[in-house]
Amino acid sequence: MQETEYIMMEPPIDELRAKIGNKFKLTCLVGKRAKELANRYYASEPSDKDPKVVAIAAEEVVRGEIIAQD
Repeated sequence: MQETEYIMMEPPIDELRAKIGNKFKLTCLVGKRAKELANRYYASEPSDKDPKVVAIAAEEVVRGEIIAQD
């Protein structure tokens, strides 16, 4: 299985903003999902191979897996 490297340049912020429409809502949505992911991934001691949870959360927003509720 190939490891995916997440970097903060992908997905582009303009694409994220266009998907959600509001910077504040986007920040809250990505932050909340990143916290959920961190709780799952960092249950043990953190290591250098741990994923970048904010990048994963942002990618989920772009793919439409996470949507904002009004």
